[in-house]
Amino acid sequence: QVQLMESGGGSVEPGGSLRLSCAATGDTGCAYDISWHRRAPGKEERSFVAGFNLDDTTNYTESVRGRFSIFQGNAKNTVYLKMNNLKPEDTAVYYCKTEPRPMPTTYGIWGILPGCRFLFDLWGQGTLVTVSS
Repeated sequence: QVQLMESGGGSVEPGGSLRLSCAATGDTGCAYDISWHRRAPGKEERSFVAGFNLDDTTNYTESVRGRFSIFQGNAKNTVYLKMNNLKPEDTAVYYCKTEPRPMPTTYGIWGILPGCRFLFDLWGQGTLVTVSS
């Protein structure tokens, strides 16, 4: 069973930087990426922050583009979110989440294997980032 563990959150002043880590443990036999999301104070929904496209390019929500960077570490199952020039509106609990990738299925058709579909809804416990002066 796969588990996700975030770390690296904390309190910084506006303009500061943090690097969040998401470590995945366990083996599923499934291919997946890891994306980052956040829940701002007073909000019920988590919103997308950064992730990978199927061609391995990166994708960011507009408000963080140019300031945040998602990348995979040397350890295969660790993904980082480097956050620069942090703003008070970046204050949130940050979560990492698995994103299953297509794999070859019967007859050579690529898709998400039934046994991997649980990865659509696997989240870490979250790490708090507070940006204030």
